[in-house]
Amino acid sequence: MNDKNYFLHPKSEWQRRYEALRASLVERLPAKVVAKRFNYSPSYILFLRHQFKHGKIDFSEPTPEGKVNRYRVSAEVRQKIKEWRQHNMSAGEITECLLEEGLEISVRTVERVLREEGFPKLPRRSRIKIGMTIKGAAIPEKSKVVELAELDGQRMTSDNAGLFLFAPFLSQYPLDAIVSAAGLPGNKTIPAKQYLLSFLALKLVGNERYSHAGDYGFDMAAGLFAGLNVLPKVTAMSSYSYSLDEVHIMKLQEAFVKHSCKVGLYDGGVVNLDFHTIPHYGEQSVLEQHWAGARNKSMKGALTLFAQDAQTKLILYTAADLMRRETDFQAEEFIKFWKKVHRGIRPLLVFDSKFTGYAHLSKLNRQGIKFITLRRRGEKLLEAAHRIASWKRISIDHPKRKYPNPYIHESTTELKNYSGLIRQVIVKGNGHEKPAMLITNDFDMPVELLVSNYARRWRVENGLSEAVSFFNLNALSSPILVKVHFDVVMTMIADTLYSMIAQQLRGFEDCNANSIYRHFIRGKAMVSIDGNNIKVTFPRRAHNPILRNVPWDKFPQKHPCFEQSKLYFSFM
Repeated sequence: MNDKNYFLHPKSEWQRRYEALRASLVERLPAKVVAKRFNYSPSYILFLRHQFKHGKIDFSEPTPEGKVNRYRVSAEVRQKIKEWRQHNMSAGEITECLLEEGLEISVRTVERVLREEGFPKLPRRSRIKIGMTIKGAAIPEKSKVVELAELDGQRMTSDNAGLFLFAPFLSQYPLDAIVSAAGLPGNKTIPAKQYLLSFLALKLVGNERYSHAGDYGFDMAAGLFAGLNVLPKVTAMSSYSYSLDEVHIMKLQEAFVKHSCKVGLYDGGVVNLDFHTIPHYGEQSVLEQHWAGARNKSMKGALTLFAQDAQTKLILYTAADLMRRETDFQAEEFIKFWKKVHRGIRPLLVFDSKFTGYAHLSKLNRQGIKFITLRRRGEKLLEAAHRIASWKRISIDHPKRKYPNPYIHESTTELKNYSGLIRQVIVKGNGHEKPAMLITNDFDMPVELLVSNYARRWRVENGLSEAVSFFNLNALSSPILVKVHFDVVMTMIADTLYSMIAQQLRGFEDCNANSIYRHFIRGKAMVSIDGNNIKVTFPRRAHNPILRNVPWDKFPQKHPCFEQSKLYFSFM
């Protein structure tokens, strides 16, 4: 090949682009002429000019066949590659790290260096192990127990830092002893106490379902409340709840209520009892049909029982594995439970007419258990009540009562399947069309107190309404009844903690959990760790002065998972 043809008819692609650009820029030939000479399109010539002006064209002569043009890697870069591989980073990840430091090295070059240094290939890893998903979503860390020393100096901002406001009240309970008495299971990664606090954390923030636990997968503050780096994943929590049997749950309830009595939260002098149906909408279900009063119809669901202290409105007993044939015995089952947790006090039981039968009322009477309930009204009883001429007007001391001066007629009567006489009080003028017929085996209680005690039975219905609205008691995700009972017990514990903190908030003592959460618990705050000190700083909010006036120094100033910790609150 002579010299002229070598330049006028180049064979190598890199040289052809070079000569085309030279003809266009140096000889100033039109794009059509240059394109025709070098077998390009005119638009491609314009594209080459654009690329050349922006420094995006490389005219380096390609490496001859049989030779490999290797990138020379300095000793410093080689050492970095070795260190990153020792942390199980792939060649692609190492390339990205080098690029962040301004070093453009290909993946193949990194792989060559690793081979030369004697590193074997990494085994194939799933996307989860790599820490990435198909859609590029981040994967939270695996839950594990943490110590404050590991977090020393860290600061974390969280929407759920208000959980730490419950820590001083939770620390009044010997959680280790309660967990041990209940025999709750744990594993090497997450002990039983941390599992219990994880479920409790979700209840305290009003989480709708345990399947939504993934929403807190990156919240370190919520995890720290449970003594973990992050809260457990959905599968772990679901599997744990299924692993609990009825013995674990009843012992947990017994230990918690027993200590609540020691703390003085309630004495159980008057106890309201009521059933509640948690509906289940699944097509395949073994659950029975039960009456759901809120919907005024019979529905398939889990039948639960709640016992509520009439004075404090706190739940002190629950049951959830109930069949229709077992409902008549539940008052006796509660008495057995109460004798274990609070000996020496026989509560006055208050319940409606459908709670149990007259034969079981007779059993309660023989045991010396006082009760107030309604007599089932038939047409003959109502006609007899209308014929009564002598009525007595009484006054019920209650500031919010709409009808404080009802009329009553008192007598003794006999009931079918009930041994002995029973006291009957017929009440009218109480806002209802038909008179109410109260029956009780307490012949000494003043009639005003008797009517007032039964009138307060609506408190248990209000408590159930609150549990449904905030603690999402009706969010039944499984027909497994043991899981339902565990959820109900966690609702009881969360409700107790909300009541404890409400009693310290001036002007909010009678507010429900939803109001307390909205005004005081919800919202961003910063958690900082300094040695064994945990400091929670709340930004400026309208209700901070109320929190600031709480005598926090009178309560345990520590976290229940960290015995040596010191908990501080700062309200801006």
